[in-house]
Amino acid sequence: MKKSGILNRHLAGAIAELGHGDGVLICDVGMPIPPGPRVVDLAFRAGTPSFAEVLDGLLDELVVEGATAALEVRDANPDTARLLEANFPNLDLVPHDDLKARTATVRLVVRTGEARPYANVLLRCGVFF
Repeated sequence: MKKSGILNRHLAGAIAELGHGDGVLICDVGMPIPPGPRVVDLAFRAGTPSFAEVLDGLLDELVVEGATAALEVRDANPDTARLLEANFPNLDLVPHDDLKARTATVRLVVRTGEARPYANVLLRCGVFF
């Protein structure tokens, strides 16, 4: 058994399959999940695991080239906006409908237990070299 890092076998396996340019959506319980991508649903109950916990864990495992979030996060969920802007200085903010449209191309969706609005981010994978 792994003793550190991500222990969820579905998530660890999905991360290992990602390549350069692949999209990963980390989303709250209210975000519509597009048909097609691999989905790892971590939601246990409202708020568990939190968006921040999942983002932190995934950033330990992924190389991220870019990130996109909903423009509305700044007004509707300032805590999440600060978290995203602290982790991604070049965060791309787009209208929520545009973010939902962009999720059609992701390879992996990780659903958190977050129940606050706009706690979603689309990550674009990079390479470690």
